[in-house]
Order: sequence, then C-alpha cells, then structure tokens
Amino acid sequence: MQRIFSGVQPTGNLHLGNYLGAIRNWVRLQRDYDCIFCIVDQHAITQWQEPAELRSQTREVTAAFLAAGIDARRHIVFNQSQVPAHAQLAWIFNCVARIGWLNRMTQFKEKAGKDRENASVGLYVYPNLMAADILAYKATHVPVGEDQKQHLELARDIAQKFNKDFGRDFFPLPEPLIFGAATRVMSLRDGSKKMSKSDASDYSRINMTDDADTVALKIRKAKTDPTPLPGAEVLRPDGSIDPAAMAARPEAFNLVAIYAALSDRPVAEVLGEFAGKEFSHFKAVLTDLAVATLGQIGGEMKRLLAEPAEIDAVLADGARRARAITQPIMAEVEDIVGFLRVV
Repeated sequence: MQRIFSGVQPTGNLHLGNYLGAIRNWVRLQRDYDCIFCIVDQHAITQWQEPAELRSQTREVTAAFLAAGIDARRHIVFNQSQVPAHAQLAWIFNCVARIGWLNRMTQFKEKAGKDRENASVGLYVYPNLMAADILAYKATHVPVGEDQKQHLELARDIAQKFNKDFGRDFFPLPEPLIFGAATRVMSLRDGSKKMSKSDASDYSRINMTDDADTVALKIRKAKTDPTPLPGAEVLRPDGSIDPAAMAARPEAFNLVAIYAALSDRPVAEVLGEFAGKEFSHFKAVLTDLAVATLGQIGGEMKRLLAEPAEIDAVLADGARRARAITQPIMAEVEDIVGFLRVV
C-alpha cells in the first residue's frame, strides 16, 4: 500500500476550517493508504512557544485527530520530537539543499515579515525539516494545500539531488494529493475574513472542541442578511458563485459553503434546494447538520482531553512504530553518506 505522511502544528485551537480543509480528508485517506499522522512540534518552535502550552496543544491536536475518526490502531499518530530521524535527516538535507532553493520559499518571507534578520534560522531551514518528515518514511504521497505546494516541490528536489549525488535510486519523489477546490471557511461574524483562531471573538469561529450546544448557538448568532437565499441566478457556468454576488452577500454564501462542505454536496445543489427560503429556515437545517458532525467531535475531544494518559499512550505507541520504520531507513542513509557506524 502507498504511504502518506501528513503533519499539523500544535499552535492553537483547531476550528471548522482546519477540519474541512485537512483533517476530514485525512480520515478518508485511511481507506486507501498506509497513513502516518504527525503533530509537528519541532516545526512549531521555529517561532516562540510557551512550553506548557506546546505540550497542552500537542495533546489537543492528537485528541482532534482521534475524535474526527483517525484510527491510531491501524495507522500511526505521534509527535515529531519523539522520533530522532526527523532532526537527523533534516541535518543531512541541510547539506543537500541549496541556499538558492530556500531563498525562493515564499512562506519564510511571509512569516518572517520585514524584520527577517531577527527570524530564527529554524524558520529559514523549516522546508528541509519538512522534506525529512516525508522522506524519513519514504512516503509516496502528501496531502497539500496551496500554501504547501512549494515545500513539497522542494522535498522532491532534495530527494532527486540526494539520489543523483550518491548514484542511488533511494528516496521516492513524493506526489501531491490535492482534493480539488478547498472549502474556504470565513468568519461567522465577518464574511470577508477567513475563520481564524486569532480572532478576538469566539463567536467568529466554530472550534473543534465546541460541544453541540455551543455549535448550535454560534450558528444561530452567525451574521446573515434579511434577504432570502438566492438560486441559480448567482452561479457561473462552472457552478461556482459569481464574485459580484459573493461580494454583495459574503456571510450568506459562507454559510451556504459550510453546509455544502458538511453535506458533501455541490454549492449549486444546495442553492437549488434552498432558493427563496428564509435564512431562519436554512440556519435551522445547518444547525442540525453541524451539531450531528461537529458536536459529536467536540464531545469526544473533551472526553479525551480529560484523560491525558489515554492520549499519551496513543502518542507513545505511535512514536515506537514510527521509529521502527525510520531506523532502518536512517541506517541506510548513513551508510550511503559515508558515516562510520560502530554500534
């Protein structure tokens, strides 16, 4: 079976956007791939993290994985820092990757901002660690969003250069898994802004830890407008919403998009069903759907977070199984590079 590596940083509350954009897709991939799901805590410390919060958030992300349906018995769930191969291979890749390649990475420029001289070196070489995350397991596929495509291309470049430098067909060139147009989940209070963990208002987002009552309350309070839902007149020939219509009613179309994503239906089909209906009716239907999906996840997350030993046991078992995969791969890498192994 082909192998997937996926990782997420433990840097704050996961919300509906994280679920629809990534975690839900990972749950579905379990049917067809050998999956490795990693909480990338070493990536997280490229920017300052409060140590106690980092530990807490590592458990929270693990709980989200498990509550959403990731099966840690069949697949591997662990935190990155517990498998030494990630850092070991990243150093070798620091010596394979070229400075010119890293200078082209747009995410460093965005995260470092104007004060790049004060950014950590770790943030600059972050893509090499990402390549090591993938290639330490010889993963064949990586689920990626638009913001990660460039890093996967770098991982392929590093794998190709390593193979060429040492005359070995050792590392695979991992392929991207792209799930079509991602659901762009916007704030429940301002449809022109993305849903974000950093928004001051908790009512702007649905957190994955929210229970059924909180999910229902937030949807009821979500901003809309007094006009009934539109129909096919706002759709372009390809089924997408006309940008002018979207700009005129961003909050309305945000809720429509959320309903379409949660029900796995095209937006055009949703509009066909609810065209001309009042928002009070649509919100009631959306609430039932969201509670059935997200309320159940939030309840299970709260149960798991109240039992940290259960989460830690999953991470410990995952780390042990991950090390069992990476140790022979790293031994062969060290032999290829020319390191003298005396143990």
